Amino acid sequence: MSQVEVHHTWEAKQWDWPLQQNDGVVKVINTKEKFEVGLDVVFFTPKEIDVKVNGHNIIVHAAHQARSDNHGKVSREVTRSYALPEDVDTATIKSHLSKRGVLTITASKKQ
Repeated sequence: MSQVEVHHTWEAKQWDWPLQQNDGVVKVINTKEKFEVGLDVVFFTPKEIDVKVNGHNIIVHAAHQARSDNHGKVSREVTRSYALPEDVDTATIKSHLSKRGVLTITASKKQ
């Protein structure tokens, strides 16, 4: 299997995350000092979220088995792979899940 590069004509300052409120577009902060993105994962517990670094890509996987809610049973699973900016120091990537269900991924820039 070979990799085919995807080209686009828009500036890649946005990430698409299907669970994000409203339009699914995620705000990315990309300055000279840091990189930061926040993803809405309110439906998942910390044990159901997996964040991995593969080369210069970050892979976010969140899944849970069927569980009951007010409307019946629901199961969810989302996997996204994102290319990081070239100046991100992948050794500094950290993730934090807030009480409000926002997964914040941060990294420092290469010096």
